[in-house]
Amino acid sequence: MKRIASKRDISTGVKHLRNSCSHLRAMLEECPPIPLRLSPPGFEGLCSIIVSQQVSKASADAIFGRLKTVTGPLEPERFLQAGEDGWKTAGLSRPKQRTLVEISNAVLENRLDLEGLCALPPGQAIDELVAIKGIGPWTAEVYLMFCAGHRDVFPAGDLALQEAMRMGFGMEERPDEKTCRAEAEAWAPWRSVAARILWAYYAVKKRDAMPVV
Repeated sequence: MKRIASKRDISTGVKHLRNSCSHLRAMLEECPPIPLRLSPPGFEGLCSIIVSQQVSKASADAIFGRLKTVTGPLEPERFLQAGEDGWKTAGLSRPKQRTLVEISNAVLENRLDLEGLCALPPGQAIDELVAIKGIGPWTAEVYLMFCAGHRDVFPAGDLALQEAMRMGFGMEERPDEKTCRAEAEAWAPWRSVAARILWAYYAVKKRDAMPVV
């Protein structure tokens, strides 16, 4: 399975999409260089994605920094040992606390192999992730993109991607998840790079936008 592992891979994907899609080609004219944005797979990487959901980058960085201070190495055992007082000190919301407890227990009970599933086909890996309570398709897809390096994953439920598509395609209304997923089929096998382009374009158009991860 081919992965995104370097800036060179991003450049290859960008070149393919620039040549094959007029909409993305126009967006790229307004975007800075598309970043790699790749982290090692594992518990810490998934925690970072969950912490960042629905908060600003500054807030996510602060919460994640406090969490690592509370736990030391961010591992399932240490996360559980921190307990509710530690999670509150870090600033984790109740839903995120519950999700990370579920993930910690699943890893410790060998029901979830966060490194091993990176070698699985995307559909199978997503199924294993969403089987854990609190992990939805968006979280699973973003983990596969930015921790596993899958090159053909597209989190079509992401509001920023939908809004970027609306602006870049000249649509009157923001497309729904089904429409975005259908449009993204044309970008295979580089849908993960297409998503990066759309996020970069959204950031250019909405300078005060919340980051995705």
